[in-house]
Amino acid sequence: MKATLSTVLACLALGFSVPGFAADADAATALLKKNECTKCHSVDKDKKGPAYSKVAAKYKGKADAEEKITKAITTGPKVKLDDGTEEEHKVIKADPAATKNLVQWLLGL
Repeated sequence: MKATLSTVLACLALGFSVPGFAADADAATALLKKNECTKCHSVDKDKKGPAYSKVAAKYKGKADAEEKITKAITTGPKVKLDDGTEEEHKVIKADPAATKNLVQWLLGL
C-alpha cells in the first residue's frame, strides 16, 4: 500500500504537535519527588497547590506555556494558594534538560 503525500504530512504534523510526546515520565516524576513537589501537588487532585492536570489544562494551546511554567518552577515567584494565602513557590533544582523534560511531561497530561 502506497502512502500519499498528504497522509505522510498529516502523520508528521501529528507527531510534532503533541506536547510532551517525548517526555520521560519516570525522570519527571523522580524530579518531582526529589524536590518535594508532591507535598503541595498531585497529578489529579488538588492539595495545597493545584493538581498538575489543572495546570496543564490552564496552559493548553498557549504558545508561551513552556516558558511560563519553567519560570514559575525555577524562580520562586509568590503564588496564591486555594485558601487565599500567598507564599513563594519552591525553586526546582535541576539542569535545564531535566527541567524542560518535566515541563513537557506536565503539559502532556
